[in-house]
Formats: sequence, C-alpha cells, structure tokens
Amino acid sequence: MGPTANEGLLRALYAEHGGPLLGYVLRLTEGDRHQAEDVVQETLLRAWRHPEALDGRPIRPWLFTVAKNLVVDAHRARRSRPPEAGEAGLAAVPATDEISRALESWTFAEALATLSPEHRAVLIETYYRGRSVAEAAATLGVPPGTVKSRSYYALRALKLALEERGLAP
Repeated sequence: MGPTANEGLLRALYAEHGGPLLGYVLRLTEGDRHQAEDVVQETLLRAWRHPEALDGRPIRPWLFTVAKNLVVDAHRARRSRPPEAGEAGLAAVPATDEISRALESWTFAEALATLSPEHRAVLIETYYRGRSVAEAAATLGVPPGTVKSRSYYALRALKLALEERGLAP
C-alpha cells in the first residue's frame, strides 16, 4: 500500500474504532485521559505501520490487545524506576540551610588548617573555647601580649584564606 492508502487506513481505523478504544484504555489507565489518548495514538500508529498484521483477522481485538500491552508496559516501566520526588519530598530535605552550613564549616576548617600551629592554637583557645586572653596565655604558656598579637595576625591570615575560598567579602 502507498502512503495515501495507509493514511486512509489510519483515518478509517480511528473513525471506526477510536471511540471504543479510548473508552477501553480510559478504564485501563484509571481515567488518566492524557495517558489514554497517548496509548490510543500509539496503538493506531502501530496498526498504520504494520497493516499486514490486520489482514485476515478481526481488527478490534488486535487493537485492544496492543493497547492493553502498551498500558502494561508503561506500568512496568514506572514501577522499575524509583519514584520521583515531589514537592513534599523536596520540602522535607533541609537543603539550603544545613547543607550550606556544613559546606561552609568544611571550607572554614580547610582555611583554619592553613594557619601556622601557633596562630591556629590562639584562635581555637580564644574564639572556640571562649577563653579570655589571660586564660589562653596560661593554657598556651605564652605571655598575654603574645596571645593578643598572634590573634591579630591569625585573624588577618584566616581572612585571607577565607577570601581565597570565596567565603569572606
């Protein structure tokens, strides 16, 4: 058959079987009209591509079988994939705040690791452990003036290291 004859076949198939086929597929897809229309279209396209399959046999049962197989295949394909996360699932993930904080903490730890051991120790004692200059001096075994001066230079070096990593203004 030529293309014109095939197109005529497709129109005739749709005119004669399109309505009942759509009703059948709507029941199979639990009322999902978009999916049902897609299945009917694919079923008729398969009949159009393979007109020899329709020769000598009843057409409607063949169309209904093809449609049912398409619905079953689509259902199996959906079940074989992991379910997609909807808006509710994404809202449950603390994406921005906690993850951003964790990434900043890691970057900050990397920047802190670039400091000299003396500068790092002063910052840890004064900022993270909350010790006063006198307490940090006693813990580190250095004079209070040394703690002040190391804090000043440690903060400058830390700021530079953070700027290199894109965390400081």
